[in-house]
Amino acid sequence: MTVSTGDRVLVTGAASGLGLSLVTQLLERGCRVLATDVHLDLPSGLAALPGRLTYRQLDVRSDDDWTSTLAWVRQTWGGIDLVVNNAGVASGGRVDLTTSESWDWITQINLLGVARGCRTFAAMLKEQRSGQILNTASAAGLVHPPRMTEYAAVKAGVVALSESLRWELEPYGVGVAVICPSFFRTNLADSIRSADPSASESARKLIEGSGRSADTIAADVLRQLDAGKSVILPDRDARVAYAAKRFAPWLYRAMMLRTARQAAADEEAAGGARRAGARVSS
Repeated sequence: MTVSTGDRVLVTGAASGLGLSLVTQLLERGCRVLATDVHLDLPSGLAALPGRLTYRQLDVRSDDDWTSTLAWVRQTWGGIDLVVNNAGVASGGRVDLTTSESWDWITQINLLGVARGCRTFAAMLKEQRSGQILNTASAAGLVHPPRMTEYAAVKAGVVALSESLRWELEPYGVGVAVICPSFFRTNLADSIRSADPSASESARKLIEGSGRSADTIAADVLRQLDAGKSVILPDRDARVAYAAKRFAPWLYRAMMLRTARQAAADEEAAGGARRAGARVSS
C-alpha cells in the first residue's frame, strides 16, 4: 500500500530523530500529518516544516492521551491511513546493574507505547477495512547483542507484536510492518539511561559515529513500506546481522562471543583500575 498525497498519518515521537525525518518526508508526499510527542508546545523542528501538519501532545504511556488523540482523528479526519508508532528511548548495560525502575521505564515507552497505539486504532482500521500500522523496533529486536538486555527484550517484543498483529488484521485489509534499523545518527543517545557508564559510552559512539542519517533511514523505510515489506531492514548492517543469524549461525555466534568477551575484558580491566585506585587512596 503506497503512502501518497492526501493520506492521513499519525506519527508518535515526531519531534526529533527518525520521527521528524518521517514527518518531513510524509509532508513532502502531500500527506496530512498529525505529529505527536511528549512536549506541550510545538517543537522547533516541526514548526519550520511546510505542509498540512498538526501537532498534539501525546505521551505514549498515557491511555487518556491515546483516547483524546483517537477522538481528534475521528472528529477531524473521520479515519486514518497510517499509524506510525515510533516513540522510543534507549538503555543498555550489564544486566546486574539494571533495576526494576529501568525495566519499567523502557517497557512502558518502547513496548507498551506501541501496544497502546495499535490497540487504540485497530478498531477504526478494521471498520475502514484499509490502512496500515508501522511500528519502530530495532535490529536489536532481531539480533540480540550482549549488554543490551532491556533494549533487546522490548524491541523483540515490538517485532513479535507486529507479526502477530499483521496476521490478525490481514483479513480486514489492514497492513502491519515493523522497522528494524541498526545504529544511525540521531538524538536517541540523549535518552540513554544506564548504570553502566562503559555501555552508555559505547552506544553513544555507535550512534553518533554512524555514517547513516535519520533522513536516509526514513527514505528507505518509506520505499520498503510502499513495496509491501512487513519487516523493514533499512540499512546494510541490519540486513547482514539478521542474515548471519538466520543463514550462518556459526558466524553469528562468533560475532556475539567476540563482542561479549571484549565487554567482559573491559569490565575486568575497569574493575582492576578501580581497585588499584582505592588502594592508592587508602
